[in-house]
Amino acid sequence: MEKVTLNVKGMTCGHCEKAVRTALEELDGVSKVLVHLKEGKVDVEFEGGKVSNNQMKEAIEEQGYDVV
Repeated sequence: MEKVTLNVKGMTCGHCEKAVRTALEELDGVSKVLVHLKEGKVDVEFEGGKVSNNQMKEAIEEQGYDVV
């Protein structure tokens, strides 16, 4: 398992947190998602051979948030 912390801009409430978490959890290979709303960070535990950082970034951006 690999771990990455993504910096996400635009999350302001519980709905934002849920949207980001759900988008990432739906990706094959993602096993754990922890959203830190106030810090604007998302910790993701994933299987590197199944999902890439770029796929995770795209999933978040499709929800209307920016990954920086």
